[in-house]
Amino acid sequence: MSLRRVKIGDMIGDSPDQPLHRRIRVQGNFIEYVPLCLLGLVLTEAETVSLWPALSIGITLVCGRVLHVIGMYGNYAPLRGLGMVLTYLSLVLTALFLSGTMLGFV
Repeated sequence: MSLRRVKIGDMIGDSPDQPLHRRIRVQGNFIEYVPLCLLGLVLTEAETVSLWPALSIGITLVCGRVLHVIGMYGNYAPLRGLGMVLTYLSLVLTALFLSGTMLGFV
């Protein structure tokens, strides 16, 4: 993003430049979802003896974020949508696992 800002000479704030605006949204979307997912992933890993719950949630999250970035940069709505579905799925799996652990089901 910084290289694009230097290239177009727009160093502060939002820009009418479409590629820069797209990059700003990709970064913003990452910041909106990934910290919460990582916190849930840390709690999941701390609550389980098995590696599989945390590993499956982590793989789902990484695949979702990669697909979302590809969809955003390439303007492929289906990949972008699938990426968000996988990101939401990782959040839901984390919530279900932690809730099940607290209630004694897991």
